[in-house]
Amino acid sequence: QVQLVESGGGLVQAGGSLRLSCAISGRTLSSYIAGWFRQAPGKEREFVSRIYWIDGRTYYADSVKGRFTIYRDTAKNTVYLQMNSLKPEDTADYYCAAVQIMYRAENYYARPANYDFWGQGTQVTVSS
Repeated sequence: QVQLVESGGGLVQAGGSLRLSCAISGRTLSSYIAGWFRQAPGKEREFVSRIYWIDGRTYYADSVKGRFTIYRDTAKNTVYLQMNSLKPEDTADYYCAAVQIMYRAENYYARPANYDFWGQGTQVTVSS
């Protein structure tokens, strides 16, 4: 099993920044992808960003590209999501997730249903 624990959410004004952290334990992560997803009230969970643990390759949703940065600290087994220039539409519960890499098309890893392990979520509220 893989355990994920998020932290770092909160309330911030539009234009501000937050950094989310996700501590991962339970497995060697070299064959895993760690992803961030978010779910706003009344909406489906959506992909935000993901990172390949083994080489740090990253992908972003168009809505956050240029504003958010995902990175990992392999010594701490922690993945981060640095969120800058936050907008009210970024308000959501943010979830960290992990999935073992398989021979799939890249868009497979943008779908939350394909991730096996999830954290409990952390709330981000951006006020206008």
